[in-house]
Order: sequence, then C-alpha cells, then structure tokens
Amino acid sequence: MKLQIGIDGKTYEVEVEVIEEDNQPRGRGFVPPYAETGVTTVRSQAVPAAAAPAAAEEPADEAKVCRSPVAGMVIKVNVQAGQQIQQDELIMVLEAMKMETNVTAPVAGKVKSVKVAQGDGVKVNQVLVEFE
Repeated sequence: MKLQIGIDGKTYEVEVEVIEEDNQPRGRGFVPPYAETGVTTVRSQAVPAAAAPAAAEEPADEAKVCRSPVAGMVIKVNVQAGQQIQQDELIMVLEAMKMETNVTAPVAGKVKSVKVAQGDGVKVNQVLVEFE
C-alpha cells in the first residue's frame, strides 16, 4: 500500500506493508490498538504486578468514563465535579513530548468526578473523568 505523508511542508510517498489486518470495530472513544488484541508490548510488560489491583477498582461502565489517549502530563483541567457538559466539549489538555492533546467529552452529561489534577502524570487509557 502506498501512502503520502507530509512532514515540514514536504510530501513523501512511502510504501507500507500490512502484516496483519485490523478488523476491530471502533467506538467513539479512544482505545489503543493493543488494549484488546492480546498483543504483548513492552509497555504492558513494564507494569509492575502491584499496579494490577488498581485497575480492578476502575468503573466497569465504559460509557460513563473518559480515558487518556496518551501518556503525558495534565496541563489544564476545564471541568469540575457536578458540571454539566456537552458531547465533544473540551475536558482537559494533556502534554506529551511537547505536543498538546485536547481531550473532549465522549458523551453529554454531568461530571461525577475528575480523577486527575493539573500537573499530574497520566498513563495511556487511565480514567480521567467519570460521568453520572
């Protein structure tokens, strides 16, 4: 498969070989491709065993949470508990590798709790906000 990629105003044509087809259905929220495919990555191997119980405490209803799309640092939080928000409204801004990532609400609703604060480091797929 040939792709055209633009970098610093220059266009490059590259050829990409697809090793494995990705037929995973995509929902509205961000889920890294390795989260459910069973593929083992260095990132998953580097997580200490003590961190596993914390994941069990996270809410099971994915429709009521917003997760981090990247590992980085929270530089701005735009919502607070009890606030009513609309779908795609800016919730917070994360910084990763000197690039800012806007995190928007996957659904409209009321914010139940904000799990992070400005200056906190976050991991990929970490719960940032819970909705009622």
